[in-house]
Amino acid sequence: MDTLTRRRYVIIGLFILVGLIFIIRLFDLQVLSPDYKQSATNNVMRKVVQYPSRGLIYDRNGELLVYDKASYDLLVTPREVRKFDTLLLCRLLEIEKADMEIRLETARKYSTYKPSIIVKQITPESYAFLQEQLHKFHGFYTQTRTLREYPKNIAAHVLGYVGEVSGDLINKDNYYLSGDYTGISGIENSYEKELRGEKGVQYFLVDVHSRIKGSYRDGRIDVAAKTGKNLRSSIDSKLQEYIETLMQNKLGSVVAIEPSTGEVLAMVSVPGYDPNLLVGRERGQNFSVLRSDTLQPIFNRSLMAKYPPGSTFKMVHALIALQEGVITPETIFSCDFGYHVGGYSMGCHHDQDFDLDGGISHSCNSYFSHVFKEILEKPEFGGVRNGYDIWREYTLSFGFGRNLETDFYSVEEGFVPTSDYYEENVYKRSRWRVLPINSLAIGQGELGTTPLQMANYAAILANRGFYYIPHIIKKIGDDEAIDERFKEKQHAIINEEHFEKVINGMQQVFEPGGTAYLSRVNGITICGKTGTAQNPHGEDHSVFTAFAPRENPQIALSVYVEYGDEGSMYAAPISSLIIEKYMNDSISTSRKWIEERMINAILLDPGTAD
Repeated sequence: MDTLTRRRYVIIGLFILVGLIFIIRLFDLQVLSPDYKQSATNNVMRKVVQYPSRGLIYDRNGELLVYDKASYDLLVTPREVRKFDTLLLCRLLEIEKADMEIRLETARKYSTYKPSIIVKQITPESYAFLQEQLHKFHGFYTQTRTLREYPKNIAAHVLGYVGEVSGDLINKDNYYLSGDYTGISGIENSYEKELRGEKGVQYFLVDVHSRIKGSYRDGRIDVAAKTGKNLRSSIDSKLQEYIETLMQNKLGSVVAIEPSTGEVLAMVSVPGYDPNLLVGRERGQNFSVLRSDTLQPIFNRSLMAKYPPGSTFKMVHALIALQEGVITPETIFSCDFGYHVGGYSMGCHHDQDFDLDGGISHSCNSYFSHVFKEILEKPEFGGVRNGYDIWREYTLSFGFGRNLETDFYSVEEGFVPTSDYYEENVYKRSRWRVLPINSLAIGQGELGTTPLQMANYAAILANRGFYYIPHIIKKIGDDEAIDERFKEKQHAIINEEHFEKVINGMQQVFEPGGTAYLSRVNGITICGKTGTAQNPHGEDHSVFTAFAPRENPQIALSVYVEYGDEGSMYAAPISSLIIEKYMNDSISTSRKWIEERMINAILLDPGTAD
């Protein structure tokens, strides 16, 4: 091979080598390097996520409680940013320059090629000014969002609020991306999947200045967003608003249920807050203020507060005793200003004998201490501990001490102690006797119940032995039914025949001599029971449980007014006003003074009662 030929092969080899280098480099850039591909794509195309509107929430009568309003996010693709007037952009967005620089640096660290949100929830007013100037800011663009809007300042705890997703949720559900929003509490949380809808995406052609020039491929690859499903709640907004007015400047809770369905008519926790405070760019600051408030306005007492039921619990004992045959309605027990055994004494206000009706209507502590003793010491049970276990099984069947499996977010189970609990903390291997746990006879001691459980208990009494699981949603979308479990009867393990005997006494609570006589409503037969929940931190809590009317009940409810003293002081009159308002749509002239007194009462801490 001559020299010329060898040179020719060398030159050819060099061309081939250079060609291979170019081919490998192009392959790396276009196939193996995602950042390059993203950059190349971004030069001509922009992918914009289309966020769906969340479903609307209505009350039971079709009144709108929650809707969406437009909001906008500002995004940036750092690689596309050119020199810009930082001060102008900051003025348009109403943020500080230092804050803008931090946000831009965060976006660069995330990705130079991928867009990221740097300012969230821009109002329509600010957006209008921004949009006029946006062409001056290369690499910046906006996307549409929606924010929740509440036309009425009611039911904040029921409706809940929406907030930014956590990292944990992003890891659990691939629907969400950083910066997305989700329901945090209330209906917004419990029905998040129904409300959130489905995201869409649009692809746009952009020029070298990152300005949209039109739809990419005529929109053939776009995916439309699907709006979330509307929800029809069970809340009666007029009743909810009225109760919130009655309970203003107080601490406590009201829960009202329709006994025939288990639908929650109203759920009030006070103090509350304006739901619009937890919307928009001020949400974080407002949340911090609410969370630091010593009155705990964010805390939902209806579901999470655990109170002693007080004397409202006495009907449970009466029903168990009737079921077990240890008393009859005619059984008489004496009260000598209390229940006295040896050195033990539980006070009461009476010095007379009572049968079952009188024991309930006069709320006699001595009567029900005797009843409780008769239950636990029934000979067939073979001892007080066994008697207690049987009593507890009955009590759990009323929905106490357990999760009711409702559709509410974050529900307290309450507390009905086990016999093991008492063995460890009270008896400590000594012989079981009734007296050490006799406070249970009047709904005190270690018992803990929630206002929701107490309203459900009232519904069981109204239905003569059964209930439907309390729930807050009547209808999903246009035709989707609620969960079947909300349509199934749940039974307390008490025969129906015994309920009328107890209800007789509950009706007499509103008759002369009864503890709620002053709260009677002409024309409406209310059956109820007052209670006083002992409070070691100050004035006792005022409690009332009721349903009305006696036949074909339409409403069952529980009322807790913290620091309200006896049940007859505040909880009973508030309950009667709620029932009258719901059934008659107005308050009679003769009872307006009671309404004014309840509205104007201020009970935020011990010593402020009027």
